[in-house]
Formats: sequence, structure tokens, C-alpha cells
Amino acid sequence: MTDPEAPAEFTPNGVDPRLLEILICPLTRQPLVYDRAENELISKKARLAYPIRGGIPIMLEEEARDMDELPELSGGAPDAMPGEESGEGEGR
Repeated sequence: MTDPEAPAEFTPNGVDPRLLEILICPLTRQPLVYDRAENELISKKARLAYPIRGGIPIMLEEEARDMDELPELSGGAPDAMPGEESGEGEGR
């Protein structure tokens, strides 16, 4: 604690807002958006969400979450599932 003002500068999860302002996506070189609810940095152009662990942004592509996978995981229509085309539901 060399700077007595430092704790007041941090957001509740421990990420320095000044750091968030200067970070860019390592793939697109575009600004990132901070998602406080998910504790991630979002690259809209790359469609990646970089995690923040222990107050440290993990800016590695292999650690990022692919945002294009979200709609498939959060539930599509039940009749759109691959197994239902097998003929089991043809009698409806």
C-alpha cells in the first residue's frame, strides 16, 4: 500500500478503471467494453469475452469465451434440436 489513494480508485472487484481504459483487444486492436456482471472485457468486433481473474484481465485468445456460442447454449427452440429429426416426432 504505497499509494493511500489506490484503494479508492479500484472498482469493487479490484480492477483499476485506468487499466480498463487503456486495454485493447489483442486480435482486433479495438477498445474493449467492461461487463461488470460477468467480470469480463468484451471485444465486440472479435465476439470474444476476456475473463478477469483476481483483478487481472486475461488477454489471451485461448482463455477468452466465444460469444457466438451463447445463443446455442442458452436454449434454442426444442423442435430445433438435432435428435428430433430422427422420425420420433413425425406422428404429431
